Amino acid sequence: MRDVSSRVSPWFLVLVAVTALGGVLAAVATTRPVLTTGIVILVLAGWAVSLCLHEFGHAYTAYRGGDRSVRAKGYLTLDIRRYADLGLSLVLPVFFLLLGGIPLPGGAVWIDHGAIRSRFVRSLVSLAGPAANLVLGALLTAAVAFVPMSVGLALGLSALALVQVLAFVLNILPVPGLDGFGVLEPFLPYSARRVAARIRPWAPIALFVLILGVPGVSSALFSLGALVFSGIGGDADLAATGYSALFFWRR
Repeated sequence: MRDVSSRVSPWFLVLVAVTALGGVLAAVATTRPVLTTGIVILVLAGWAVSLCLHEFGHAYTAYRGGDRSVRAKGYLTLDIRRYADLGLSLVLPVFFLLLGGIPLPGGAVWIDHGAIRSRFVRSLVSLAGPAANLVLGALLTAAVAFVPMSVGLALGLSALALVQVLAFVLNILPVPGLDGFGVLEPFLPYSARRVAARIRPWAPIALFVLILGVPGVSSALFSLGALVFSGIGGDADLAATGYSALFFWRR
């Protein structure tokens, strides 16, 4: 009998179904309200799906690296409720995405780093989450480029791909509390890790305040994201139009 701790969660399948519904609406839309509704559903639900994949990437890499506790905690089920709680894992990230277009990292998986076999693997555990976003972004851009589809669906998928790239760029920053610092941390001296532990709870908050409140910081982040998006073959015009539809109330 298959262990329940490794079954795909019905919650995840619901999120996938809602994402697909948004895609269908965007694909068949003949009016702007229907197109906008489809894109909003596609991007927000798709973002929630990617949050699960991001955390699953951390958990699966940790499991393969020696931490068997992640299976018992349900992290391998893709259940968004297992990654902290619905508020931190879903509601807050979606709220921040709508507030400023910033794909805020969601929940977290608690890794037993002492069970991981090496510093290199601990680094890979941190890298796996952002890598999942980048791979998903690349797959979406490839689908838009090579799979025949309606313009509406291409707009939505391009916007979702751009969100994935922005999430990668944001998460890979070497800031304590973000995955980018986690990639470096296993190789840092104890003194640096001790300082980082003290500021870890506040550093991401300070970063988001800078992004949302200091002129130029947000544009720099988006410019870097646009550069990476272009590098994986993304269509900037499609992404910009789809992204604009996500914030329809700003028109």
